[in-house]
Amino acid sequence: MSAFLRPALPGEDPLSVPSLGDTEGSGRTAGRPHGLPDGRPRYYRPVSSHLAIAPPVSVVIPAMNEAENLPYVFRTLPGWIHEVVLVDGDSTDDTIRVARELWPDVKVVEQRGKGKGDALISGFAACTGDIIVMIDADGSADGREIISYVSALVSGADFAKGSRFANGGGTDDMTAIRKLGNRVLCAAVNAKFGARYTDLCYGYNAFWRHCLDAITLDCTGFEVETLMNIRVVKAGLKVQEIPSHEYDRIHGVSNLRAVRDGLRVLRVILRERGVPRSTRRRPTALRISVPRGEAS
Repeated sequence: MSAFLRPALPGEDPLSVPSLGDTEGSGRTAGRPHGLPDGRPRYYRPVSSHLAIAPPVSVVIPAMNEAENLPYVFRTLPGWIHEVVLVDGDSTDDTIRVARELWPDVKVVEQRGKGKGDALISGFAACTGDIIVMIDADGSADGREIISYVSALVSGADFAKGSRFANGGGTDDMTAIRKLGNRVLCAAVNAKFGARYTDLCYGYNAFWRHCLDAITLDCTGFEVETLMNIRVVKAGLKVQEIPSHEYDRIHGVSNLRAVRDGLRVLRVILRERGVPRSTRRRPTALRISVPRGEAS
């Protein structure tokens, strides 16, 4: 049995245990303290009627003008997660207001730069959980899959990588040209870095917070997923692919451009072949907006 998972105690209903928010202010999270060897309490969050988890899970959602899609995204998020970090890319619609209505304890990070990579870097820096999950705001990813990612991590993986092409995965959103490009680029990464990926350019991943020290990120665009996938391999981290289904974007139009962003991915692959880790930049400071009543 993993040190991070335990069955429910006899006669205990994990879904009715006291709220962890009553003691640590984490809002919708629930848990019951159990002693660690040094006497400190460990809080377990109910995952189902027979399973609980100790590590707090942060979910990072980069969003720009996604007010119409957020209800679908938040509806699938499990109630046992520790926090939701929404990175707002200067939205001109009601993205922030809708997020706060859907998840009152949401932590809003106001993105200062531009691009998905920049947004994720800012979101990761704001997380307080031991496990970080990154998920898109367009409704294409199912938050109910988070349990599969978390299970892989607490079972020993450092990085849980979503794959639309692993057995059990799928996609409704990729054109033929994007599938071909993803396959070619994936093969290039496997050949150059000794990986065994079935998917490369997918934004649904999860990892232990400590992995950020090994894969310090320094890109701003959609190539961020590729950069992460390369650097976890170079750092010798244990990676497990998670079958995931990608659905069509519900509302709006994606900012992804197959040729432009494919070339950026290719440049990252070529550059990473000879980049020493000591030259990587660290994320810059960011500004966080907390829910009303929680500011110090």
